[in-house]
Amino acid sequence: MPSLFGIAWKNIRRKRLRSILTIIGIALSTWVLVSLLGFNQGYESSLNKDIDNLGFQVLLTAKGCPYEAATLMLKGGTGLKYMPESIVDTVKANPEVEEVTPMLMHAVFDPNKGEEGGITAFLGIDPVTYPRMKTYLQFQQGKWFNQPQALEAVFGYEAAELEQREVGDSYLLPEADVEIKVVGVLKRSGTQDDGTIFLPIRTLQKVYKVNGQVTSVGIKVNKSTDIAKYEEELYKLPDVQVVSMAQVKQTISNLVATARVMVMSIALIAILIAMVGVMNTVLMSVLERWQEIGIMKSMGAMTSHIFKLIWFETILLTFVGGVVGSVMSWILATATDKLIRSVLPYSPTSALVQIDIILALKAIGIIMFIGIISGIYPAWKAARIRPIEAIRSTEGEL
Repeated sequence: MPSLFGIAWKNIRRKRLRSILTIIGIALSTWVLVSLLGFNQGYESSLNKDIDNLGFQVLLTAKGCPYEAATLMLKGGTGLKYMPESIVDTVKANPEVEEVTPMLMHAVFDPNKGEEGGITAFLGIDPVTYPRMKTYLQFQQGKWFNQPQALEAVFGYEAAELEQREVGDSYLLPEADVEIKVVGVLKRSGTQDDGTIFLPIRTLQKVYKVNGQVTSVGIKVNKSTDIAKYEEELYKLPDVQVVSMAQVKQTISNLVATARVMVMSIALIAILIAMVGVMNTVLMSVLERWQEIGIMKSMGAMTSHIFKLIWFETILLTFVGGVVGSVMSWILATATDKLIRSVLPYSPTSALVQIDIILALKAIGIIMFIGIISGIYPAWKAARIRPIEAIRSTEGEL
């Protein structure tokens, strides 16, 4: 057995260029396969992490108000809809609720933004409950507000860059001519919070005269709570809309499903091309060694020996290509991540492609299985060579 492997490896090395090109083809197919398996594994994990980072499982908004209210304003919508702040106490009264955080989004026209001005969105938050729910938010400078009605602001990473503000600077609220102090700048989080300017909710209510109003309420329930059943109870509240994070997750997953099927189809095509390439390489090798194989059989080589020899060559080619492709996928994981993000309708903030040793071994196993199947016909064809006919002929007929 070892001697057959040795001969098989030597035969592969005899036509180095052809073998290298075949290995490259197999490696590229393996890279696609590993990357896609890593995507299937990483996307779900990353999406779950993003949903968990929201801090709440249910979002309550005024009826008719979409979750992306700021986007509605930018596209010329009719404006934000408000709910009475008293709804927060109503939600809190339920024993299944662990934490509640009220939010007030307010968008105003800022004449100083760009040549023709633009929309600036502010988010009024509770300085106690909101940071407790958004535990992933970390500060690059400063900290959260000192007082519930303080004239202070915390800037998201991108908002601070756009407005050229840092801790200690002053900021004039557009349309209100009220000056506030920047007390914190957040680190980049990769979420919509990066472009947000946070104010104490009481301050935002007072400055823009929307006292006693909120635009949304984030709700975190106990782990033992049946969320679907609890959402049914929330629907009984008048003039509210319930947005379940589980529903958001399912919607996003459905959007990605089509792209995933298409990419998997491309991967299957790549694997089939590699399979045909391997078969062609080995068949060409058998053709070139037609007389050599005939001589080997005339000297006592059994049909089973010839079959195993050619089969081992195929397995060795796919193994080397599989290993090279797995290493390649590991090295190019970041580039693959960026490529996938460029075509997805929504990309979670964490790594989309998560590759580990188990995944790599699984992919190598799949590629080797393809090699085993691909090598059957060339090995069978070589094993059927008749010594006398092979020695007399100048070339084989495959």
